[in-house]
Amino acid sequence: MSEDFDRKTAVALSIRQPWAWLILNGGKDIENRTWPTQFRGWVLLHASKSGTKAEYTEAAYFALHHCGLPYIPEARQLEKGGIVGMARIVDCVTESESQWFQGKFGFVLKDVQPVPFMACKGRLGFFKPEVERWTV
Repeated sequence: MSEDFDRKTAVALSIRQPWAWLILNGGKDIENRTWPTQFRGWVLLHASKSGTKAEYTEAAYFALHHCGLPYIPEARQLEKGGIVGMARIVDCVTESESQWFQGKFGFVLKDVQPVPFMACKGRLGFFKPEVERWTV
């Protein structure tokens, strides 16, 4: 964990699986959104509880066939409903050469790292996570 991370001011961003797993394990360096952000800095990565089987299948297909990943865990194996990692947002772009960019807007991620799972509810947009016991 970085010395400049401050849990008092920490914000989180909810991401559906397997996208959150792909950020942490598959080299996904862009988080695609329909809205832009001026936010720069550390963000906690929240693995959403929501998501359909069709959404998982579409994401897994994209990662395996478009991005060349050899493996993605089954949906039931992925952690959901809590913080699973952290990363720094360093830019918000409308175009990128990253194979992961599917824009309208892409939050460019650096210094991605997993953290021990911390259960908490997600919300839309950036949100202040309500966790019972911090592990970062």
